[in-house]
Amino acid sequence: MAYKAESFIHDLDKIARSRQEFSGYLGTIAEILTQAEQAGETTSGQLGLDSTVNDLQLVSRNLGEGTFRLLVLGDMKRGKSTFLNALIGENVLPTDVNPCTAVLTVLSYGSEKRVTVHFKDDRAPEPLDFETFKQRYTIPPAEAKKLQEEGIAAFPNVAYAEVQYPLTLLEKGVEIIDSPGLNDTEQRNQLTLGYINNCHAILFVLSATQPYTLGEQRYLENYIKDRGLSVFFLINHWDEIQNRLIDPEDPIALQAAEEKVRQVFRTNLTPYCEIEGDDRYTDRVFEISSLKALRQRLRQDSLEGTGFSEFMQALNHFLTKERAVAELRQAKLVARQAYRTVHEACERRIPLLSESIQELRQKIRSVQPEFDQLVTIRDQFKDEIRIVGERQASASANSFRAYLPELANTFEADFVRYQPELKFFDFLQKGKRKEFEASLRLAFEKYLLDKIAAWSLIAQKDMDAAFMGLAKSATEYGQSYAQVTDRMTEKLTGQKVIPNANLSAEDKSPRWAKWAVGLYALTTGDVGTIAMAGTGVFDWKQILLNFSGAVLVTSILYAVTGVFLGPIGMALAGLSLGSFSAEMARRKVVQSMREELMKLLPQIAQEQSFQVYQAVKECFDSYQQEVVKRMNEDIQSRKTELDELIHQKEDHEINQQSEERRLNLLDNDVLTQLHQVEDAYDALIGQPALLLNAA
Repeated sequence: MAYKAESFIHDLDKIARSRQEFSGYLGTIAEILTQAEQAGETTSGQLGLDSTVNDLQLVSRNLGEGTFRLLVLGDMKRGKSTFLNALIGENVLPTDVNPCTAVLTVLSYGSEKRVTVHFKDDRAPEPLDFETFKQRYTIPPAEAKKLQEEGIAAFPNVAYAEVQYPLTLLEKGVEIIDSPGLNDTEQRNQLTLGYINNCHAILFVLSATQPYTLGEQRYLENYIKDRGLSVFFLINHWDEIQNRLIDPEDPIALQAAEEKVRQVFRTNLTPYCEIEGDDRYTDRVFEISSLKALRQRLRQDSLEGTGFSEFMQALNHFLTKERAVAELRQAKLVARQAYRTVHEACERRIPLLSESIQELRQKIRSVQPEFDQLVTIRDQFKDEIRIVGERQASASANSFRAYLPELANTFEADFVRYQPELKFFDFLQKGKRKEFEASLRLAFEKYLLDKIAAWSLIAQKDMDAAFMGLAKSATEYGQSYAQVTDRMTEKLTGQKVIPNANLSAEDKSPRWAKWAVGLYALTTGDVGTIAMAGTGVFDWKQILLNFSGAVLVTSILYAVTGVFLGPIGMALAGLSLGSFSAEMARRKVVQSMREELMKLLPQIAQEQSFQVYQAVKECFDSYQQEVVKRMNEDIQSRKTELDELIHQKEDHEINQQSEERRLNLLDNDVLTQLHQVEDAYDALIGQPALLLNAA
């Protein structure tokens, strides 16, 4: 049975409601803790739950506002706009011209149709109606192609356009980013690259009538491969294969033609469809006919024969069964951690209610060595992060310093695939020099972007290993930290710490250690990101990506192109038009470029390597600051908890029985909410046994 678009919407709606439900649970826990802390001001004192409340509120808010972000990539004339209209189910974007060639467009839900253009300068965002937007910010494909070849942005001052539309798909939490295409200039590439790591999935649109071009190959090799991204490949215009046959009704010819195209994509896309060693080609590559699908959706017909049923089913499974479940698992972990914090605080507080002020002060003095040990563990981990960061920053800087000069050695062979299609002698004529230099600069920019991207992938893998090592250390430090806090509890309460039946062994890990290990980053599936979604997100990959693109490429281009264009021009001017062929002229240009690069690159590598060092170190510094901040919060909350009790005892007499009931009720209320979260999660997954393994 063909998969229906309505099923996709239904499942998205179910997930949207689940997000709201889980957001409500976490919000309720946060409110319970807030009220408990307020009540503590007039009873036995606060329990130091502020940071726990903040985490709950942030994750709750993120769930409530959660969206599935889909980034659409593809070169011109691939039918991206038609594909998007077919996916959405309405003719929203114009298809006679390609507006996304010129302006990056973010499509999200709005109760009314509205477009807002955001600028790079200080100008206020500009609200427009749809027709005005289409007239002002769309350009014909021919003009777009010419601008791309010249490396010129159509609208250089425009950052992006935000399109709001009252569509069901968007209302259910899907946000679509339609990129300007596979642009080859640093300025426009950064616009798209900035979204790559922040999207749940990439929809890469290709064409069956232009199978796997050099530009697509370059983009996939340099910006997609081995970067841990979730990519769906959509081979559009599949029905055009039949239309281009001499006899469209010949089934044998059609099968042969389709198989020929299919083999091209199978050969080239398979490396991008391997996930943890498994070949997921059939789950990631789809043969579609967007125009046919759009027509059938507008008529509310079946999507049969368009490839959309299969694609939407796979996308549905990915978003609702993989990404969404990871988000909700994160909510469950946050709830479990909150309960653990509350339970332990109550367990410590209740036995101390009967103690006199003098006895309390003595017990607090007795645990000062444990507090000192917690500080020591913090400082040890802090120093390890610093040492690892400095070591990795030096290694990355040395790697870059060695990598860049080596480019000159292979430049002549490497640059062949980038060289512009120039009629060299024509460009020596009067008035053609600027056009020659612009084309050559654009070709070199493409080359340089790809080479820096290749280096950044090497740096990324090295940093992955470094952060994985720190994650392992965080686990070990967390275990030591928990042992110390258990001893503190035993000293204060006079009772042996007994594991709580409602918590697993993993829950014993301190909250800061969970963040440092990356268990809260389940929505990314990538420990290297080391981010607790919504609670101080730290994305070192984006820092490195922004630096390696925006900073390095711009700096190197500025240093190189202004210098070597002069010698190249002189080399060409010395050629005898009657003695040299265009091929020899091309070789002369490339040789001249190589000679200049051999002079310039060592110096540039030396100058820029410090910037590489600083950028990598910034990643580890940011990580260290967040870890230390969270460890300090935990240590301070434990001190506050004890100081508050003494302060309250000094201020007034505490009703011990009443306070015990209040604290036990607090523990029970949070546990009830936790059970609701876990029951809802189990019901959504439908596999409790699997859940226990995942937890």
